[in-house]
Amino acid sequence: MRQLTLLVITCLTLQFSSAQIHEIGLYLGGSNFVGDIGATDYIAPKQVAFGGIYKWNRSPRHSYRVSLTYTELEGIDKDSDDPSRIIRGFEFKNSILEASAGVEFTFFDFNLHDGGFLWTPYLYTGVSVAQHDNFFYDVNGMIVSEDTQSFAWGIPMVVGIKASVTNQLLLALEIGARFTFSDEIDGSVPDTEGLIDTRSLGNINNNDWYTFTGITLTYTFGRNPCYCVF
Repeated sequence: MRQLTLLVITCLTLQFSSAQIHEIGLYLGGSNFVGDIGATDYIAPKQVAFGGIYKWNRSPRHSYRVSLTYTELEGIDKDSDDPSRIIRGFEFKNSILEASAGVEFTFFDFNLHDGGFLWTPYLYTGVSVAQHDNFFYDVNGMIVSEDTQSFAWGIPMVVGIKASVTNQLLLALEIGARFTFSDEIDGSVPDTEGLIDTRSLGNINNNDWYTFTGITLTYTFGRNPCYCVF
């Protein structure tokens, strides 16, 4: 009886410590900006976005996930359908480096130990923070750099679908919008009055959005869980 008890405890310990499967890989896609400058299409990739991603698959239905992504966000008024923006003619580019962490939920069980072909839609949300340069527009609509950087905190809202390519490679396609708590990615308003007419920026009470559309390719690793037979 004592040996059986020790066997059960050992098996449960191994299962807890080794059942988690890890994923690490690359992200490649495109980005687009939605704010006071440029077009207002939510899904219209314009600039290349790339980065890395890591997941800890805590169960067949949810994973903890972190990522680091770099891109240039671009806004061009002449690409807009809004006549007032076309007439204004502002444009900008701003490089961002985004870190994001949160939880990914799958619609179906996605147990990597089952083997064979697996697929499932999924949702991801959490928190994001993007480092970006600060600048403003002068009275002539020209960009003036502030030679400083700020952080735009946000909430990622991602939907995707993933599938197994091999026993250890997973491919996913996802679209993710970021609602930020900042209105400075497309140009801030400087403290010095008279440098710019703030009305030319539209509704400065609307926060900035940006969207990533792309694929991830991840490599899975980690020991299989222990299944005891009595």
